[in-house]
Amino acid sequence: MSGNRAEEFARRQESTLPGELGILWDEVAKGTARGRFTVERKHMAPNGFLHAASVIALVDSACGYACIASLPEGASGFTTIELKANYLGTAKEGEQVSCVAHMLHGGRMTQVWDAEALNETTGKPMAVFRCTQMILYPR
Repeated sequence: MSGNRAEEFARRQESTLPGELGILWDEVAKGTARGRFTVERKHMAPNGFLHAASVIALVDSACGYACIASLPEGASGFTTIELKANYLGTAKEGEQVSCVAHMLHGGRMTQVWDAEALNETTGKPMAVFRCTQMILYPR
């Protein structure tokens, strides 16, 4: 299957963390993904600021979904073996957070992904993210 698989992944995430957080997908395809959410109370930490895990859920899901869309022939899935995020800003309730993920390395055994989160309301960057995925094969 090729092309934009955003609708497929929107269905697959129902009743899971990305679905519960209201993450919407504009694009999920080989080598890239674009998604977003509108900040609500459920995205906040008890201290009143956007919870870092909400941003990680967005960027990590984008990388993971695009990884699935980019699996090499014969692969059955992946698992994350490393991730890192640097936070540069935040967002308030009612503001829109978006991300773009793209593949840096697409090998037979690993993939490396970068993603950037942006506060669409202010136009300011919120986070940069990198992860490494180990590609899984049937035994």
